[in-house]
Amino acid sequence: MTPLRQTMIDAMQQRGFAVRTQQTYLAAVKDLARYFHRSPDQLTPDEIHAYFRYLALERHLSGASCRLYLNAIHFLYLQVLHWSEFPVDIVIPKRAQRIPELLTRKEVAQIILACTNPKHKMLLTLCYGCGLRVSEVVEVQVKQIDGERALLHVEQGKGGKDRVVIIAPSLLKQLREYWQQFRTPIWLFPHAQDYQRHISISAAQRIFCKAKQLSGVEKIGGIHSLRHAYATHQLEQGLPIHQLQKLLGHGNVRSTMRYLHWVPNAQNDNHYADLVARLEVTHD
Repeated sequence: MTPLRQTMIDAMQQRGFAVRTQQTYLAAVKDLARYFHRSPDQLTPDEIHAYFRYLALERHLSGASCRLYLNAIHFLYLQVLHWSEFPVDIVIPKRAQRIPELLTRKEVAQIILACTNPKHKMLLTLCYGCGLRVSEVVEVQVKQIDGERALLHVEQGKGGKDRVVIIAPSLLKQLREYWQQFRTPIWLFPHAQDYQRHISISAAQRIFCKAKQLSGVEKIGGIHSLRHAYATHQLEQGLPIHQLQKLLGHGNVRSTMRYLHWVPNAQNDNHYADLVARLEVTHD
């Protein structure tokens, strides 16, 4: 490990960055070094600018991916290498404000019922039933389920934030039956060959994609579409936007407000319509 890499790790750990964020930032900086075949501390602002042109024009990375790279490299030069400023004028592709095709309740049920493996079925059921990110659902531990209060404690979600999600009575019943059948000691969804590890994110994605294919649902979107469906269905049932924000773990209510576009009744509500209008102006 190079001294610069270790220094960056130390800087991120001191600031309490989530492990996944640390891995992502390190990978972005490693990619920058690989592109120039030189250590990042030897690069000029012009070279950094050229690198981002390469990401956008040759690798065709999305705006979100480019921003991720920018955040990592910005952190490196300002917080690790202690540049007084970041004198690089970088143009990032405009963020596309889109949500994958919305799954109906019937389609969610079709996908889940297409799972023949009970562990896989429970994973998708929990992902939808609590609106979890895939990184969160694979890391759920048995101890995080509070059966008495019907709550799921999501630990260190995106941004290193903890939150509490309500578990519906029917879902809690399924979780109890699942645990009584498998008696998983630590992870609710352990790795098939090693119960000391949890199932991987890529495995969870494959489980969803296979189930969707078997179900006959053809809408575009990966496992994250279950979270989108949960959010929209909660709004349709009348859940206030700020309560949904807490359940989803969004740091900014604007992220939650995107789902208002999928709720017909909200479009006719003057309060929600005003929120949507302000959201669109903010992102123009």
